[in-house]
Amino acid sequence: MMQRQSAVKVAVIGLGWWGRKMTAVLQKASDHVEIVCAAEPNAEGAAFAAANGFRNYASDRDAMRHPGVEAVILATPHSLHAEQIERAVAAGLHIFCEKPLALTRKGAEAAVTACKSRQLVLGMGHERRWEPPVAAMLDAARSGKLGRLLQVEGNFSHDKFLSLDRRNWRLNADEAPVAGMTATGVHLTDLSAALLGAARDVRVSCENLGSDFPQGDTMSAHIRFRSGGTAYISATLVTPFVSRFAVFGTSGWIDIRDKAHVEAPAGWVVTSATTGSPISTTEVPPAEPVRDNLVAFARAIRGIAPYPIAGEDLVNNISILEAIIASAAKDGAVVPV
Repeated sequence: MMQRQSAVKVAVIGLGWWGRKMTAVLQKASDHVEIVCAAEPNAEGAAFAAANGFRNYASDRDAMRHPGVEAVILATPHSLHAEQIERAVAAGLHIFCEKPLALTRKGAEAAVTACKSRQLVLGMGHERRWEPPVAAMLDAARSGKLGRLLQVEGNFSHDKFLSLDRRNWRLNADEAPVAGMTATGVHLTDLSAALLGAARDVRVSCENLGSDFPQGDTMSAHIRFRSGGTAYISATLVTPFVSRFAVFGTSGWIDIRDKAHVEAPAGWVVTSATTGSPISTTEVPPAEPVRDNLVAFARAIRGIAPYPIAGEDLVNNISILEAIIASAAKDGAVVPV
């Protein structure tokens, strides 16, 4: 009889909006992941930790020293990731980091290299890859079913930030530059790079059309890839929720539309066609990709299966992000990646 694997003991660093979301989904994944403590300096976060039955510390350093901790989940402002990853690696802890991993290619390479040097699993909050229709789309593309890939189109937008206190770090242009890019657009570039590889150059439009957000609220990017093929993505912060991702190839295409934000999944509508066949539309029932990503992270730690997002993918994506930030700062100039 196979011995049951023990749950990975984790410390959640940051109990804001997304830290609380991950706490909620992990309560349904107790066989794989157990939250044993958290780090959140404000009193509201401490009360949330107490209500959920785990200890809260004022600093990530203290949480990393909690007895039995094997891994950290970083749900913190982007600018803190580098130093927190450095501390976690020094402590020999596996790391699951919310997106984006870094704001520069150099930062992403440092994180990937540090984890690899210590044989630590580096998980990433790109839960879109675990959405069932997205996983099926990636499989279809990689199998050759869609033929030569030509074009990717995506839009991931919402208006959730309109109600935020203007002091929130998500409305800081240095922490979260280029409208919705670091909040949602980075998921679209992750999938684009997963399909088309390393990018060649980008051109960006970023404007402030419906708010006073310092980073702008409406952005679009055109990306060319070294292997051929292009991606067009957009991510706004002032429109009701919409999420669409489509890939087009010489033998077929797939268009995926979310019914609701991944915070509370409601399923997907998938429209597709292949050469010689009519267009078809199917509905995919809800799933919990945030949980499934964290379970994959835990399974990789236990040696059950490799974590499916490679370090190269992480670096390719952040390379695109860095170029997008640069292009926006240069009023839409074409920037090499």
